[in-house]
Amino acid sequence: MTKTPFRATCAIGLAALLTAGCATNPETGQREMTKTGQGAAIGAAAGAVLGGVSGGDRGKRAAIGAAAGAAIGAGVGKYMQNQEEKLRQQTAGSGVEVSRQGDNVVLNMPGHVTFATDSAQVSVAFEDTLNQVAATITEYQDTRVQVAGHTDSTGSASYNQQLSERRAQAVANYLISRGVAPARLTTIGYGETQPVASNDTPDGRRQNRRVEIVLTPTGAQM
Repeated sequence: MTKTPFRATCAIGLAALLTAGCATNPETGQREMTKTGQGAAIGAAAGAVLGGVSGGDRGKRAAIGAAAGAAIGAGVGKYMQNQEEKLRQQTAGSGVEVSRQGDNVVLNMPGHVTFATDSAQVSVAFEDTLNQVAATITEYQDTRVQVAGHTDSTGSASYNQQLSERRAQAVANYLISRGVAPARLTTIGYGETQPVASNDTPDGRRQNRRVEIVLTPTGAQM
């Protein structure tokens, strides 16, 4: 029986995954890789490499490794995609931006929406949105949750650092009060050190004042 070379096995498997993991973007009409497809492809590549170096029939082991890796990668990708879509629906119109960074889901909550000026107390007007976010985080328990505070450069660096830490902790405390397990949460304050826009303009400073919730899969989705 003719054996399929290791490289050919990997190439064939990945080509199939890339094709299956694509969907048509309704806005552009172009075929694009879905997040689930990306996860499957990455998992397949890792599984193929690990299977291929484990000895014996490299082609067969690579194929088995690719299949297992694809299943794990697709499972994680789909899990996070479902969570992302639900969070988008719940925060629509609130000013919160939901995005994906690899397998992570990131919620960008502008400071002027979440807090009053120079305050670390969650705004009453924002509580309904944060309640919805907490409910989804509680539902999708196989994620770690990091809450990160950021400020603009107005004022002293030490004050901004403390304010960012207090705001991150305030959001974390609110999530805990709504049922999110404390063991899943970490907080960090970055002060003015990670701007996303120029601090030379009012709009730039407004963008820099924010709290980000970063949801990271634990790997227990399978």
